Amino acid sequence: MHHYFPHTPDDIRTMLDRIGVETLDDLYSDVPAGLRLRQPYNLPPSQSEKEIRDFFDSLSSHNLSLKCFAGAGQYNHYTPAVVSSLSARSEFLTAYTPYQPEISQGTLQYIFEYQTIMSRLTGLEVSNASMYDGATATAEAMLMAAAHSRRRSRVLVSATINPAVREVIDTYATYHGITVDTVAAIDGVTSREDLETKLSAGDVAGVIVASPNYYGILEDYTGWADICHAAKALLIMNCPAICLASIKTPGEWGADIAVGDAQSLGMPLNFGGPYLGYLCATKALMRKMPGRIVGQTTDDRGNRVFVLTLQAREQHIRREKATSNICSNQGLMALHTAIYVSLMGARGLREVNDTGYRAAHYLADRLTATGKMRLRYPDRPYFNEMAMTVDFDLDLFMAKAMEQGILPGVRIDDSTLLIATTEMLSRDDLDQYILLVQTM
Repeated sequence: MHHYFPHTPDDIRTMLDRIGVETLDDLYSDVPAGLRLRQPYNLPPSQSEKEIRDFFDSLSSHNLSLKCFAGAGQYNHYTPAVVSSLSARSEFLTAYTPYQPEISQGTLQYIFEYQTIMSRLTGLEVSNASMYDGATATAEAMLMAAAHSRRRSRVLVSATINPAVREVIDTYATYHGITVDTVAAIDGVTSREDLETKLSAGDVAGVIVASPNYYGILEDYTGWADICHAAKALLIMNCPAICLASIKTPGEWGADIAVGDAQSLGMPLNFGGPYLGYLCATKALMRKMPGRIVGQTTDDRGNRVFVLTLQAREQHIRREKATSNICSNQGLMALHTAIYVSLMGARGLREVNDTGYRAAHYLADRLTATGKMRLRYPDRPYFNEMAMTVDFDLDLFMAKAMEQGILPGVRIDDSTLLIATTEMLSRDDLDQYILLVQTM
């Protein structure tokens, strides 16, 4: 009766006969007995559609919806309804990796548009499409630097980069024979003197810095590219994507590679993903880039068409030697980003940034005025996130905030809280936060 259900008894018998074994147990005879399941799956009884929906609704009811002041790399931005509506269309949602350009022009075009957007945001010539998140993109940039230098296997990483990103860098480095050293931080920013000292050894392939850094500070990298290039090292900058619409871009700083999370471009936090890592570079580094690159050309009739450029990086061409393992889901995230940025435009992105910036400075000023919190680095410029030192029990404060429906920030240590603001927070939300601090 169910013609499209697989593995009927007749199907199984036909396959076993074709393989040349009698039973399924014979088929799995090479699997050690200790690894084989000997009892039925622990599955619940069948349920109606309503019962299934009710079950998952009961699970989701345990999630807490909090006013989010947490950042540290991922930020709570608004996703316009049109973004989700368009990206959920079946031709996008179910589209597979565009290996055949003749029938994949729509997919290739939106990837090309995404690349164009990221290239303009970063000020660099080439963008891939794409990486899984900002941390893995940063680690891949490290590998690019080592491959570019050929004989150098040492990379310097600023102490002001996100610790979670640093952990991924260290993991990648361990299995690629790369030595990672830290450039010291002084008063919340990377030490230029320590950088120059470490570069003088002459064995550094790349230098990785952040803007804004982990503490939300906008560091001054004037002349840093020249210092790195004089030592024959690449300068790599890690930046949250949305910030680049308002601050000096990696290209303007003279960076060779720009990486980071594009989650801030309208992607919901969604309890941890999926997110999107971007990776942009100068044209000279294009052949060292992982991930797919879509190019634009014309067909024999002069029509604008799109192709996968430098396709040998893909796993269907080079298998285990490929520099790309990016799946269709990341194409969907690139589409999400392209729709969001196209909808918002440069002006809209700057408005989002301005709102977060003003909220952060309003909040920091009034929290300082309470006498119970103060900026950890008061003399440093910050964007929409700041590290604040508290004069009360931080554990008690965070628990109290959660009870009032507030996620108050990311704890750095026993007395420091990293607080971020976006357009998702109203003035009333900020004032509620301030009142909460006053009660401590």
